[in-house]
Amino acid sequence: MVDCCDAWEDLKVGQKTIREKRINEDSDWLDKEETKSVDVSQIALPDDLSYDEVPDETIFFEEINPCGILCPGNHPFSTVERFGHWYYCRGRNKEAGIHSSGMEWRFFTKDRDLAVKTAKSHIE
Repeated sequence: MVDCCDAWEDLKVGQKTIREKRINEDSDWLDKEETKSVDVSQIALPDDLSYDEVPDETIFFEEINPCGILCPGNHPFSTVERFGHWYYCRGRNKEAGIHSSGMEWRFFTKDRDLAVKTAKSHIE
């Protein structure tokens, strides 16, 4: 008989392996594009690759939301997330205003300080 705790641990290990493989594929693709002298800072990932997994680390997050946590509207925000050795910055510019769409931005870099500086510049 299989112990439920052992089965749960096996599942968690399997999920971690799949997640790490996915993040490595994304990072490897960005690395390959970079070696081709492509400016990857503003690149759109192919449909089969995307940083839709939980990041290794969230470095920075700020949102301008005077409405409160339950408001479903769009709000300006900036975030920096680390996936492997890449930092994925994204957000909606402060100038877009509360409950507006558009003015979204993204930025890939290997430089942590540059990533945070860029994110802060879009929200301040």
